[in-house]
Amino acid sequence: MNSKMTKAVSYTLAACVVVSSLSFSASAATATSGVSALSSATGVLETTDYTAFAGAQLSVNDMIANANILAAESQLADNEASTVAASEENPYADIAIAQVDNYVYIRESASADSDYVGKLYNNSAATVSETVEAEDGTWLLITSGDVTGYVKSEYVVQGDQELAKEVSRRLATVKTTTLYVREEATTESDIIDLIPVGDDLTVVDESMADTGWVKVTCNAGEGYVSTDYVDLSTDFTVAESKNAEIARLAKEEEEKKAAQEAAKKATQAAAAVEKANSSSSSSSSKSYSAPSGSDGSSVVAYGSQFVGNPYVYGGSSLTNGTDCSGFVMSVYSAFGVSLPHSSSALRSVGYGVSYDEMQPGDIVCYSGHVGIYAGNGQLLHASTYRTGITYSNVNYKQILAIRRIF
Repeated sequence: MNSKMTKAVSYTLAACVVVSSLSFSASAATATSGVSALSSATGVLETTDYTAFAGAQLSVNDMIANANILAAESQLADNEASTVAASEENPYADIAIAQVDNYVYIRESASADSDYVGKLYNNSAATVSETVEAEDGTWLLITSGDVTGYVKSEYVVQGDQELAKEVSRRLATVKTTTLYVREEATTESDIIDLIPVGDDLTVVDESMADTGWVKVTCNAGEGYVSTDYVDLSTDFTVAESKNAEIARLAKEEEEKKAAQEAAKKATQAAAAVEKANSSSSSSSSKSYSAPSGSDGSSVVAYGSQFVGNPYVYGGSSLTNGTDCSGFVMSVYSAFGVSLPHSSSALRSVGYGVSYDEMQPGDIVCYSGHVGIYAGNGQLLHASTYRTGITYSNVNYKQILAIRRIF
């Protein structure tokens, strides 16, 4: 195996999650960073600096279906290229998973000298339709998302069912107004969390699926949800085309500048209101400072004033009660930035950064929960009915995505 092969960092790559399967979102991806020496022969970044990347997602059924279609249509070429067909024993036989430090180029032809058409990031998946033996080694013709081209076989692992399951994410997407997460797999059990329609949770155990329940992870811990009220699916991360990357980076830069300008205007307006009200009579109610600044630390400074205020499911009031996504939305709203009231939708706002790059003000996303990184390993968030708005260890559970606005 190639020396650049390395173990996946799950929270970094989990930033690849997007709301809609099979589509690219220009704002749901991250700029590649930490670029070091590039190998012209392979197109693989020789770096151990993991970066968060968000391209698109493809369901496991679509991946397997694509693999079977490609295998059926592909013919042996004059160069004795061969195909690998999926079998009933291993439906993942035609699925290849990238195992590289950062990404591998997908090229137009089976040659390191040909132009690249896209990038297959570490732990991203592709379907293989052909194996080509060339002078410089073995190449695979792959399709990943909307990108088709060639990668060197040494940079992917093909047909590994366990790896494919490991790098994919099993989802339970809520299809009812409010989903109850219960302590045990019965309607008589206590409710430990409430999840709104459209949000999704990570499924951790399906051994009881035949009884109508699956085990998921949420902000309150692990619990059970009825399969009557969720859609189950499996998502892989797929490649990003060259054109999609160019468009994404341009949009991210544009949105970053717009957010900074909006924050500047909002904080100036808030300061003016605060000054005008400073001469008014004092009251016994708690007062809060207006937002100031236009960076992540300013966001944390403003949001931290509300620690101790109540958690209210579906709420968005920083004083009278808010839920986790309402807290993030309302804090950023004070800086003139409009964000969705949804923990899953917040995984595709702004641009993604890696865990090592995380800074105060970054939005940290989990299964069924979201908060704001406060620095020093702490998460500022509207946690539970018991704690309200509080601080927690940012690693209290697996991180799915880290998004930056400014």
